[in-house]
Amino acid sequence: MQVTTVGLDLAKNIFQVHGITSNGTVAFNKSLRRAQLLAFFGKLEPCLIGMEACGASHHWARQFQKLGHEVRLMPAMYVKAYVKRGKSDAIDAEAICEAVTRPTMRFVAIKTEEQQGVLFLHRAPDLVVRQRTQLSNMLRGLLGEFGIVIAQGIGHAVKLAKAVLDGDRPSIPEVAIEVLTNLCNQMVALHLRILWYDKRILLEGRRDPKVMLLRTIPGVGPVTASAIVATAGDGHQFRNGREFAAWLGLTPINRSSGGKERLGRISKMGDRCLRRLLVTGMTARLNQMKVNPDRVDPWAMSLRERKPPRVATVAMANKTARIIWAVLTRNERYRLHTA
Repeated sequence: MQVTTVGLDLAKNIFQVHGITSNGTVAFNKSLRRAQLLAFFGKLEPCLIGMEACGASHHWARQFQKLGHEVRLMPAMYVKAYVKRGKSDAIDAEAICEAVTRPTMRFVAIKTEEQQGVLFLHRAPDLVVRQRTQLSNMLRGLLGEFGIVIAQGIGHAVKLAKAVLDGDRPSIPEVAIEVLTNLCNQMVALHLRILWYDKRILLEGRRDPKVMLLRTIPGVGPVTASAIVATAGDGHQFRNGREFAAWLGLTPINRSSGGKERLGRISKMGDRCLRRLLVTGMTARLNQMKVNPDRVDPWAMSLRERKPPRVATVAMANKTARIIWAVLTRNERYRLHTA
């Protein structure tokens, strides 16, 4: 009988496949090595393949689509409910096969190679920024032993590193000068690399019309817009703006029961990087309200007057996420409503 649905448990080397027919009969549940995977699915008639959205899942989804299969990716946390008992690759593959057929299941949009390439530009700088921060803390700690204090802010640490390389060295032992010079060389190199990433992200964003549309939204800069488009695509996998905001973890946790509505803090269940970018952008926008209050819509101004700053920025990020979804799905510029 023809296999209609396959659950695939991804791994590095050993993959587990679970296939069923149209009447629910198990056709196979076996393990395959990486080199056998494409050949195995190449022999199958076009069917539905379910996988968890994890490392390399988008790559395999694109490969299976080329073979004529329909591929659906699911969040791993939604698949867990279909695991009957125990933990093994065979049980996980069976749960994936069951979950992918559920009508209420939520799926992850398959990213293109171009989207994942742009995500390289957003993920790599995080590592470089952490390294620069570690170097800055190291410089502060070492120079503090000699009574030399660096002012707060990464800019002051970079300024000191450039001054040391230009010959303005502090009065410390020669061996310490050698170590300081090496650290300053590394600090300046990391700082220049971060600037290169920023320019490259800006350049890539100018080539994408969706990024330029998102930049018309107040508080959404080139980095935020580029990251959202690379991660969420055109936004059509979400039914409405609230689903998109919930995916970002910006909606409150619902603990309602017995007819009483109880909303807690935001869930923080979504993409941490995008949520951080949005909240940071809204924080900058909140600070600009003090300088240019006439350029802010009445809702944001009243929110700033009624709520604490952090609560206001998160609420603004929540609303901005819904606006982003509308701009993406409608493919039109943002229009400010003054009323």
